[in-house]
Amino acid sequence: MSLLPLCINAETLYVEVADDPWEHQRGLMFREYLPDNRGMLFIFPYPQRLHFWMKNTYIPLSIAYISSDWKIVEIYDMEPLSERLVSSKNKVQYALEVNRGYFQRKGIKVGDRVKFPCE
Repeated sequence: MSLLPLCINAETLYVEVADDPWEHQRGLMFREYLPDNRGMLFIFPYPQRLHFWMKNTYIPLSIAYISSDWKIVEIYDMEPLSERLVSSKNKVQYALEVNRGYFQRKGIKVGDRVKFPCE
């Protein structure tokens, strides 16, 4: 799968894109490692409340829910192998999964804008 650059503030991540129902369901399942500057961007056809879980996902992750105008509106940490739903409170069109703590380490917060692809 090809990696595409995604920018938040001064940070560049290289993301895999999940833009169909099968890719949405599989996500980062069954992987044992994710490099620090990598992630997965989930693209949905329209804004909606999204629900993610960590079934069969071994890597501790953080998720950012992103509005249709590419603004981060929510960030959550998720537990490996948990079947607890991590739902967005708002209607969003995108979700970005990265290694847990990445957003905090890089100073990325709610309200920051995402550029995809990077300009």
